[in-house]
Order: sequence, then structure tokens, then C-alpha cells
Amino acid sequence: MLNKRKILLCLIDTLCFACVYLAMMVVIYMLGSSTAVMLKNWSYYLLNFAIFLVVGMAVRFCFRIYNNVWRYANSKAYLKIVMADAIAAVVSVLATRLSRSTVDMYIGIWQTVFVFTAYSLLTLVNRFIYQQTRNKNIKSSCENKVNVAIVGAGGVGTLLAQELITNKRSRYKPFCFIDTDADKVGNTINGLRVYPENEETIEKLKVLPVEEIVLALPKMSGEETKKLLDFYSGTGCKIKIYDVPVAIDGAAEDGKKMLREIRVEDLLFRDSLAITDDSTRAFYSGKTVMVTGGGGSIGSELCRQIAKCSPKKLIILDIYENNAYDIQQELIRKYGDELDLSVEIASVRDPDRLDCVFAHYRPEIVFHAAAHKHVPLMEHSNCEAIKNNVMGTYNTANMAEKYGVSKFILISTDKAVNPTNIMGASKRMCEMVIQCRTDSDTTFAAVRFGNVLGSNGSVIPLFRRQIENGGPVTVTDKRIIRYFMTIPEASQLVMQAGSFAKRGELFVLDMGKPVKILDLAENMIKLSGLTPYEDIDIIETGLRPGEKLYEEMLIKNEELDKTENKLIFIERDHPLKREEVEDKLEILRTAVESAKDEIGSRKIKEAMKKVVPTYFDPEEVNCDADKTEEMKLAFKN
Repeated sequence: MLNKRKILLCLIDTLCFACVYLAMMVVIYMLGSSTAVMLKNWSYYLLNFAIFLVVGMAVRFCFRIYNNVWRYANSKAYLKIVMADAIAAVVSVLATRLSRSTVDMYIGIWQTVFVFTAYSLLTLVNRFIYQQTRNKNIKSSCENKVNVAIVGAGGVGTLLAQELITNKRSRYKPFCFIDTDADKVGNTINGLRVYPENEETIEKLKVLPVEEIVLALPKMSGEETKKLLDFYSGTGCKIKIYDVPVAIDGAAEDGKKMLREIRVEDLLFRDSLAITDDSTRAFYSGKTVMVTGGGGSIGSELCRQIAKCSPKKLIILDIYENNAYDIQQELIRKYGDELDLSVEIASVRDPDRLDCVFAHYRPEIVFHAAAHKHVPLMEHSNCEAIKNNVMGTYNTANMAEKYGVSKFILISTDKAVNPTNIMGASKRMCEMVIQCRTDSDTTFAAVRFGNVLGSNGSVIPLFRRQIENGGPVTVTDKRIIRYFMTIPEASQLVMQAGSFAKRGELFVLDMGKPVKILDLAENMIKLSGLTPYEDIDIIETGLRPGEKLYEEMLIKNEELDKTENKLIFIERDHPLKREEVEDKLEILRTAVESAKDEIGSRKIKEAMKKVVPTYFDPEEVNCDADKTEEMKLAFKN
């Protein structure tokens, strides 16, 4: 369909063609043809004009010349014009021969070549002048824009530069390229100079009017990203990435590259792990699924992932109504009536309320994410960790058995491995509670993973706030290390473990190398365009109550069994009998009852050490931390 722009271009090209044809008539006249002869052959020239015009315009339409937006045109667009007119010239010669057998063939050929060559040149000049005039107007409006240096003068980088130059609404203005290709260095691309990627350029960037650096390279590995961040962080410029944003399921959102801030996921310096597959999604399709703690960081992400699987019904259970409301509204906006969604405000501590909810909805699958997770707070309010984490898991597991739930998946943590705090020990006890039920008709399983980037109460939001406030950034100990994973990774692991679960398994994920928290803090400062210890200081505040210098590796091959997914393993953990677990729970109940009038009671810790033999005080573990395999691996580089 022709729009106004295309009609205008067609009219301009028709006028150009008429001018070219008139120029040919002048040339013929100057070569010696008399006016009388030319008038005598007016029908011949008129027919020629009609054939040339119709063929030329038809071929241009076939080549979709008028679909180009010429202010964004590149060399390919101009080459298409030349190719189209060359083909039109050949077709025109054949057409004129068929219509005028008596006309000298050579005269017809030179006239055709002259017309279409001149026509192409005139069109190219016209389009080029339009493009340059347009871009000049755009560039004149680039005042007060942010100058950026683009790392990568290849296809990705030049595409970004062209977009920034021609997009009036962009707040960025490309200033130069930086590249390692010797053939490009020293030249200009899109009018921008290409600098080499070396220390001399780093020094130049400190004085050039460049405010931000954009990494515009084909898909980079985590290690490559880290090297570039380290290399350019000394310039004082903020660093961004130009790539395809990734959706929460690990897929590209729409295939369109965007200029974005460095995400916390990029700070892992490894590729995000895509775990969920089609068979996993099919497992949850058509089932009634409940998520306890569904408003939390992991719980809400589980709800998003489950909603994608077309469940029969999704029930969000949470005691904190604000979070539950937020995820409810998000899912309603996205799915509307396509998702059968219910939200129940309830506490897992309350067995009567749980009984009511389970009796009403009869869920087939339960993800148990409800828990207190903040280590120092649980050290202080240790009774609450027992009541919410341990007894809450016990209550929910009992309801799952009572109402015939098919699968029950507990969300656990790496802090449950040889714990040094009440929170970790309580989660280890939760694992015992569900592992002992191997005789149940309900399939119980637990999933362990490390710290979740960007979750509520995690270190990333804390560092970000401290940087925004001008520092200092605080770390409890500069030696501390942690294993990290993203919220999507965590939720997908839980989803797939749920489909794998058969009887009391304890699933763990290969999370790669541990991350030094000090490195994380330094890199977040660098990404803000600041220099650690100069613009923003980093200070130690001392280990918090119950805090461990390191978390132990979840993946130790000699103690694990493989699953269908090479990233997911099953720990060989021998479950206790129900009677043994009940005895442990009674010890905890007694401790909670005797400590109900105390704050941070020592009785809870003493009881926890009785029921979780691997629970030690952090001082006992931290004194030998430097000798551990985890610390050696983290400080290897």
C-alpha cells in the first residue's frame, strides 16, 4: 500500500526521469540531429520514454526501493538502486527491440544506458543529499546529549552509532569507536574516529568529553565482560552494555538490542544458567499449584514461572499482604482471565488456617517458600526461626499429606550445610522434616541453592543504596565469599527439581565458582563510573552474629548422584525415621516454650545443637576458613 511518503518519492523519481530523458534529447540534438528530424520521430521518443519509465519504476518497486527510510540508509540501500536500474536497462532494451524492429539496435542500447545511468546517479545524489541534510539537522539537535565511546566498531557497534545519530529522542551522542582491529584503528566510521584499545586510549578518555562507555560486542562470556569492566573502569566513565535483554526464562525478549545498565547478573561473570525446559513446563500444565511465601523474592518468581505453564489453578499463600497484592496485580495485568488465580493471606504457623486452605483448594503441587531468612535477625529472634521455619514446614507438610498433595517441594539454602547460625540450622531441620516422609503417598523433596542476587535483604540493594548516597560501602569482612545465583535460576531449579522428584531427594545446583563480596562491591562502584577507595570508600564492619566467612560448596562429586540435567545433582543424604524427627521436634518445642519470655535465648541454640549435629558456632569454623577448599578457590586468582 502506498502512503504519502512513497507517493512523494515516486513523483520525485518521475520528475528526475523526465529531466534525464530531456537531457538525452539535448545530447542527441547537440550530436547533429536537426529539430525537424526529432519532431518527425516524436512517437519513437515518446514510446521510449513510456517504456523506460514504466520498466524503471516497476523494477524499483520489485526491489522495494521505496520501502527504505532514507535517513537511515546504508551502502546496501544505494547498491539496490544501482542493481534495480541496471536490470531495468536490460529489460528496456529488450522491450524497445520488440516494439521497434526497424530502429538501429546500437542506438537503442546507448540511449538506454545513458538514460538509466544518469537516472541512477541523479537518484543517488538526491537520496544522499536528503540523508545528509536530515542527519545534519539531527546532529544540530544533539547539543546537551551524553557523549559515549562505543567499544566495538563491528556490525553491532556501527548499528548502535547509526541509531544514536538518527534518533532524535536519544539522550546519547556517539563520540568515537574503540576497537582492536588494526584495519579499523585510525580510520573513521559514520564520521566517528576509531581509537585502539590500549592504555593510551584509556588516558585519552580521561580528558575527552566522553561521559559513558558502551560495550557493543557480540555475545560476551562472563570472563570477557569482567576483563572489559576492569580495563575501562579507570576512565571514570559509566559503563553500559548494548545487547538483547533477557527475559526471566532465559530467552531473548524480542530480539531487539537495547542500551542498558549493567545488571547484577553480569557481576557473576558467568553465563546465566537456563534450566527450565519444555518437559518441565508440560509437567505443571493443567495442575493446581500452591506457593507458600508466594509474595517473596523466590516465591513470586515461582508464581511467574508457573503462570507461564498454563496451570489449572495457582494459589498464592502469604502472611504479608502487600507482597501478595503486588504479585497478584502483576499476574492479573499479564494474564487476565487466562489464569485462574487465588490469593490467601495466611501463616504457615497456623495449622487450622492451613487446613482450611488445603481443604478448599486441594492443591496437587506445593512449593514451600515461606520462611524467615535474615541471618542476624534470626540470631536475635531465634524462637521465631523455629516457629516459622521448622514448625511452619512441619504444619504445611502435614496438610500436604492429609489432603493428598502429589508433590511437595521445600525451598532450602546452602546455609543449611554445616550451619553456623540459627537460620541455617532451622533450614537443615526443615530438610529433615520432609526427608523422613519416604513412606508417604506425597512425594517430598528439597532444593538447596546459594544467595539470590537482588532478592529482598540481599547485599546488592544495600551496596546500591550506599553508592547512591556517596558511600562508604560496608562489608562485614573483606575475606568473605558467597555462591550466587539469579532469581530466575533459583526458581527454574526448583521447578525442574519438582518434576524430577520421586522420594525424599535433596537437590543441589552447580553454581560455579564462589564470588568475593569485596570484588562485588568494587565492581558495583566501578560500574557507577566511580573509583573504589577514592570516590567511594569500602570499610569493614566486622562479622555479624552467626555469619560465616564462606559457604561450603554444594557440589562435591563423590557425595552426589547425577540427574537428567547436568547442572542438578542429588545429595546422598540418609533420611532419619519419622520417630527420630518427631523426637527432635519435641526438643525444639520444649525450648521454644521455655524461652517464650526471653529475647535471643541461649536455650534455643542449645536445643538446635542437639537436633542438628552439624551446627557449630561461627568462631569454631571461621578460625580455619583460610584452609578450606572454598576459600582457596575464591582467592586462586
